[in-house]
Amino acid sequence: MTTHKVFTHTEPDLLPVLDELRRLEPIFHTTEFGTTPTDFQRRMSPGYWEVGASGRRYSRDFILSNFEQTLPVDARAAGWQASGHALQRLGPQTVLLTYNLQQGPRFTRRATIWQNSPEGWLVVYHQGTIVSANEDDVAPPQS
Repeated sequence: MTTHKVFTHTEPDLLPVLDELRRLEPIFHTTEFGTTPTDFQRRMSPGYWEVGASGRRYSRDFILSNFEQTLPVDARAAGWQASGHALQRLGPQTVLLTYNLQQGPRFTRRATIWQNSPEGWLVVYHQGTIVSANEDDVAPPQS
C-alpha cells in the first residue's frame, strides 16, 4: 500500500511543535501528558470533548470523573505503537495532529486538535476511528 504524502506531511516550521506534541500522544496514555486526573485537567481545554473509537461522545467532565475511578493504561508499558504523525496548522495557535495507533490487534487512526495557551498546549478535541481495512484512497465496496 502506498501512503499519499498529504496524510503525513508537516510544514517544516511546525516540526518542533510536532516533536513536542507527539510525546503527549496518545492523550491520557503517556506520562508526558500526565498520570493523574489533576494532570489531565490541566492539559484539557474547558470545552474539551472527544469521539471514541466506538463512536460514543465523551465530555470533559465524564472523562475526568471516569479517571477518578480508574487510571488509563500506559501506552509504552502496554506496547502500543504510534506511527505516521503529521501536523497541520488550523489557526494562529491551533493545530491538528494525526497519527495511527496499533494497540495489539486493534488499529486506529487518531486526530487531536491542540491549542497553544499561556499554560502550554491544551487538548481541545480528539477522535479515534477503528480501521477495518488499512487502505487509503480506496473506495469502499458498494452495498
